[in-house]
Amino acid sequence: MEDKCVYKELSYKIVGLLFKVHRDLGQFRNEKQCGDYFEKLVQETGIKYIREYRFEDHQYEVGKIRCIVDFIVEDKIIIEFKTKNYVTKEDYYQVKRYLVTLNLELGILVNFRQQRLAPKRVLNKMYYQSN
Repeated sequence: MEDKCVYKELSYKIVGLLFKVHRDLGQFRNEKQCGDYFEKLVQETGIKYIREYRFEDHQYEVGKIRCIVDFIVEDKIIIEFKTKNYVTKEDYYQVKRYLVTLNLELGILVNFRQQRLAPKRVLNKMYYQSN
């Protein structure tokens, strides 16, 4: 059977680091604190990343929307941090929009406010059509 997990090894490493952030800092830190600690852990592993990548979303006809993605890892995976009571559909749509605009295949949406961390993988179905 074919393994269809996108960027399996890299995404497992990332998720492991996300769990370490949550375990070490707890569930009541803000996005910046979680991001700072995650960045430290990523630096220690030697994984290539960009933090707070700014870009414009040109999908909208009325003006451009300025976007900031929390992390892009190895030019492959978007990581979007949240620290709120519930992740909403809008949060998923935000990650999907980022993936389509940046033409990347995988995003990981993580909400550190949860008692039990449950990172969500978000796939860009448009990626397969353009590559």
